[in-house]
Amino acid sequence: MTKPLDMGVFLTGMLTGAHATRERHISQAKTVQAAIFNRWRLDNPWTWQRKHVVWFLAHEIKDTAPATRYYYQLTINLIALRMGKSWFGKPIA
Repeated sequence: MTKPLDMGVFLTGMLTGAHATRERHISQAKTVQAAIFNRWRLDNPWTWQRKHVVWFLAHEIKDTAPATRYYYQLTINLIALRMGKSWFGKPIA
């Protein structure tokens, strides 16, 4: 079994801003990674498809506050931008 991809290293080049913001994105990316791994056994974002992150947003965090869902959407946009994908229209640059 391989080690899961380190989301902190994966997102390092994409993260700017305050230390707390960077830590929040890394923490949320790890949460997304764990949820997708538990559901589909995919621990590497390079293997994810749009359906995986849509599932996460629609089912895993559906009962959270709107602000929380918004912050997870921002984190997922960073992951997509890092991979050069535009899962939800034009990536935030």
